[in-house]
Amino acid sequence: MRTFAKKILKSTQLIAISAALGLTGALNAAASDNEYKFKLALESGDRESASGVSMRMWADLIEKNSDGRMKVNVFYQGELGGQQEMFDQLAKGNIDMMLTWPQTSYDERLAVNYIPYLTLGWEDALKAYGNDGWLKGILGPIYAEIGLKYFGPYPEGFGGIATKGRYATTYDSAQGMKVRSQPVFPLPQTLKAMGFQAVPIDWNEVYTAIQTGVVDGDSSNVIYWDYQYFRDQLDYYVHTKHNFSSYALLMNNENWEKLDAEDQKIIADAAQAVIDKQFVDAKAEDEKWIKAAQEGGMEYIVPTTEEMADWVKRVREEVWPIAEESLGKELMDKIRANASVPQ
Repeated sequence: MRTFAKKILKSTQLIAISAALGLTGALNAAASDNEYKFKLALESGDRESASGVSMRMWADLIEKNSDGRMKVNVFYQGELGGQQEMFDQLAKGNIDMMLTWPQTSYDERLAVNYIPYLTLGWEDALKAYGNDGWLKGILGPIYAEIGLKYFGPYPEGFGGIATKGRYATTYDSAQGMKVRSQPVFPLPQTLKAMGFQAVPIDWNEVYTAIQTGVVDGDSSNVIYWDYQYFRDQLDYYVHTKHNFSSYALLMNNENWEKLDAEDQKIIADAAQAVIDKQFVDAKAEDEKWIKAAQEGGMEYIVPTTEEMADWVKRVREEVWPIAEESLGKELMDKIRANASVPQ
């Protein structure tokens, strides 16, 4: 009887375990039944731009890996407003995802993404901005505090200054030249330290500003943007490399938290695939457009080692202490410890 009872108990336990496993399986199967329609916006870049293609890739991967349950509508430059306006809508959750330059109006510590002459070459830049880079560990928690999920950086390359009529490769020759700056700290301050007059202007207004003479050119973008969008207005591109142009892949955190773990993984894995591809493609893409701009008649100028050294010295001495007032000594100490050493 005792043996029989044991068999009954064992059978009952197996049935209970099987039932539990079956219930768990049912819950897992039902875990991601919800359907979603997300808004993904770009602050700059049309459908055919590298960033436009990348965001379409993100959207397509999300839709594919969710078996069509999650659909993503991509809105290209200007379709949903200006840079600050769209960032505001992202923070409010009216836009779900965005590829954008971080807006320091929410937290000045995001200016770490724009610290001038932080890195001086591709190898150092990729180490800093890469998936395991020291900058990601700084930026992620800051974004979280303002309600945004940070997937990682979308690197483009080193920015420069594109102008018409004349160009500058020194502090003295930059005097009197007005160039457009992204309206985020400390980019306008950086241009001033280099000798230029910075005029903060949203992306959608840049062409008209150059055309009407409000500014003499654009700044802080890789050559793709200046050649592709303003080639009929600009004559020169000086590769000052004062900033490493890197966007951020972001999602409203409240909308992110509404998703179950499986759907979060689908979105995050798709974002990482885009980021990984861009880190491979970025340098080659930049070199491709440098060549295209030269062939198209834009003069491409690389400052001499001495000219670059002077700009690096001026900017670090003038702008980095200002940045420390906003970022704090602890954060700037990390930056100084990891920044590229001038050759």
